[in-house]
Amino acid sequence: MTRTSLLNSPLLLGFDEIERLLDRVSKGSGDGYPPYNIERQMNGQDSEVLRITLAVAGFTKDELDVAVENSQLTIRGKQEDDDERVYLHRGIAARQFTRTFVLADGIEVRSADLSNGLLSIDLVRPEPERQIRKVEITQAE
Repeated sequence: MTRTSLLNSPLLLGFDEIERLLDRVSKGSGDGYPPYNIERQMNGQDSEVLRITLAVAGFTKDELDVAVENSQLTIRGKQEDDDERVYLHRGIAARQFTRTFVLADGIEVRSADLSNGLLSIDLVRPEPERQIRKVEITQAE
């Protein structure tokens, strides 16, 4: 069975990378943990800052990892069980997670900050320079 795609038109040339990105997004983590927000903020230079905020209560800075690889932002959290504690009731489990976000070309991670159980990651998209390039026409002989 062949797979049909919206990007399969002969008028859309070179969009196979976008199709692969859409496949990666659709296979992403679907369990909903940890919950997150994505905000759009304006900074003073009329450029846009995107802020991803994840609720990571109970995680320390050392138990979190933020990495960018192949245009993909990956946030991992790993907590270890404390064997020295004796629980009478345990409602807060030591948990690990991986949350990924596919980044568009040109998006850069500016900073990551952990405060009051919230991990905030700021992303910026520098304004690209508009380029016009003239293509010379040659005559075949």
